[in-house]
Amino acid sequence: MAFQIITSRCTQCFACEFECPVTAIRFKGENYVIGPKKCIECEGYFETQQCAAVCPVPKTCVPA
Repeated sequence: MAFQIITSRCTQCFACEFECPVTAIRFKGENYVIGPKKCIECEGYFETQQCAAVCPVPKTCVPA
């Protein structure tokens, strides 16, 4: 399973983009998105999902 960004909650602070170890997060159109095929939920890199950990708005980066 991958994570997703709830675009209506995202403030576009870009903190998550730089924390993703596999560069699955990118700016597309007017929103940040997480590539579902590329997201590995930080498995093998971190114990918690970094996008959710660094996001200033709770429940913005959530399991898809």
